[in-house]
Amino acid sequence: MSTATSTGTGTSTGTAAPTTTSAGRLGALARAEFTLLGRSKGVLFTAVFVPLVLPFSVSRTVDKGDLQGAGLNIGTVMASSAIAFSLLFAVYSSLVSVYASRREELVLKRLRTGELRDLEILSGAAVPSVVIGLVQCAAVAVVCAFALDAGAPDAPQLVLLGVLLGIPLCVALAALTTVFSRSVESAQVAAMPMLLVSMACSGAVVPLEVLPDKMAAVCELLPLTSALTLVRGGWSGSLSGGESVKAIVIAVAWILVAVFAVQKRFRWEPRR
Repeated sequence: MSTATSTGTGTSTGTAAPTTTSAGRLGALARAEFTLLGRSKGVLFTAVFVPLVLPFSVSRTVDKGDLQGAGLNIGTVMASSAIAFSLLFAVYSSLVSVYASRREELVLKRLRTGELRDLEILSGAAVPSVVIGLVQCAAVAVVCAFALDAGAPDAPQLVLLGVLLGIPLCVALAALTTVFSRSVESAQVAAMPMLLVSMACSGAVVPLEVLPDKMAAVCELLPLTSALTLVRGGWSGSLSGGESVKAIVIAVAWILVAVFAVQKRFRWEPRR
């Protein structure tokens, strides 16, 4: 018995159709998100300009004498505050709007019908905000080091680790926040508690080192506190090995909890 084969311009039926790679799909989605971000003036303003303006208010809220007593200076505090605002506004707040908008426009639902996996969809949507956040963190670190006499970090690895732990946490919390909203507008309202609590109690405005011990012990358990503790402690060199490990453990625990909650609760379609 002879076996039929394709000839001429025909295509062999035994040849598998080419498939896309995860990196290719993620890159394509990220490029599309960059384009959409450029068209959303409100989100772009929040992500780019707000984190660069807010840190200048920090110098008026903290007594310099208290900072010196805690082994800090205004440059170190400004650096950690600027990085905190970049994480909160460039990454967290902007992504809350992005995820809510894509959900309400049924973009997320349509993307799930293709080859994209859930993690790729959420990660691709987050790429522009994450890139902006990383660039801002690097820029404000350089400015604070030279213009505000913060100097170079004593433990740069801890500063970098704090940023790298803070970014996935903010991404996961942004996705989780959209669960409690029905629209883009209500998503921004839902994001306010995280923003306000983090600015007031996680060391974004007032360092935990100058707070009463009991209050500081409670604030240490908040989601973004550990990342900012690593940033500030790595810059000033005031963080011991045990304190560093404790901050890392708390940050990783929050990331795992947030990711698990997103897997269980994230809404891919508008709530009716």
